Amino acid sequence: MGQKIHPYGLRLGIVTDWKSRWYSEREYASQVNEDHAIRSYLQSQLKRGAVSRIDIERIGTSKVQVDVHTARPGVVIGRGGSEADRLRSGLEKLTSRVVKFNVIEVQNAELDASLLARSVADQLEGRVSFRRAMKRAVATALKAGAEGVRVQAAGRLGGADMGRREWYLEGRVPLHTLRADIDHGKATAATAVGAIGVQVWVYKGDLLPSASTSREKIAAEARLAAGGPAERRRSAKSRAEAAAGEAGGRRLIEAGGGKRLVEAGGGKRKPTGKRLIEAGGGRRLTTSDAHDEFEVARDEAADIMETGAIVTHAPAQEDFVLEAPEAVVPEAVTPEAVVPEAVAPEAVVPEAVAPEAVAPEAVVYEAVSEAVVAEVVVPEVVEPSAAEPSGAEDEGGA
Repeated sequence: MGQKIHPYGLRLGIVTDWKSRWYSEREYASQVNEDHAIRSYLQSQLKRGAVSRIDIERIGTSKVQVDVHTARPGVVIGRGGSEADRLRSGLEKLTSRVVKFNVIEVQNAELDASLLARSVADQLEGRVSFRRAMKRAVATALKAGAEGVRVQAAGRLGGADMGRREWYLEGRVPLHTLRADIDHGKATAATAVGAIGVQVWVYKGDLLPSASTSREKIAAEARLAAGGPAERRRSAKSRAEAAAGEAGGRRLIEAGGGKRLVEAGGGKRKPTGKRLIEAGGGRRLTTSDAHDEFEVARDEAADIMETGAIVTHAPAQEDFVLEAPEAVVPEAVTPEAVVPEAVAPEAVVPEAVAPEAVAPEAVVYEAVSEAVVAEVVVPEVVEPSAAEPSGAEDEGGA
């Protein structure tokens, strides 16, 4: 047999606080009865005030503070505070003490169990179907952000001759978890066929973290204070995989997880002709690979500079290479002077070749290879320029 207990009283001192805050040894019984009379008086006077709860705090022996939590503070206060003054006067006559009356507005009424129960009871009194009223209350709480809701109604539901109990549950309501923030409320609907009791449980989440989480948080704060990394806590799935030894290495992932083959783009070439694209846009180039590629490119550039070869492309002819003969280099000019002559044909005119002997076809890349070689190799053209530099310069100036 399950023993029922109030969810609020079970969690007193853990996640909930007392609704009556005072201490007395000799007048305990009389003060408890007085608290009950105060709550009964306010609930009877504020039937349409949407009262969630009433907190009572005693200050000494001559003063009482009453806090009314309501979703309609304007109804409780009244026009110009007239209703609040009337309620305060009634409480002072009831308790024979000075009463401080406070009205506190409930911020999220859709998650308040007492207000939800009162709403269902009002609908039952208005002859609304009990199933529709209960389902509407569950949907309202879940839409407001509750993690679980349970609504129960007991009595002659639907005007039946025999009373019964029905309830609807959505989400989860862990009644045995002490750190769970569960709000409980109840109300009574006075219908034509009799009284119908309504109870509502609303689970809003856990207030106190688990012991392991607290220890990990303390350890992370200690590492940060010492200048080390915080080491965030991994997810439950990652911890389970690590414990089972199934945690793999680096994987290629996509939007749906795993690998994906695409026709275009970078990545690794597969034997089938398709390419494998990693998350992030293909394989990354490491520092060593980049250095190796740079060395190869530099060696190729040095070889071209030493041989003085130029690869050109003619629009209507096949590719050909203009090469400087090795026999001409030591006789006419030094190897250092050959490089600019072969690489930059524009510079050949003023430096090594007289303007009269240079044909216009030698400067153009599309010229035939034999003609260019003949113009560059002629010894008679090179010798006068070296022997008579002044005359060449005069002729060039002319």
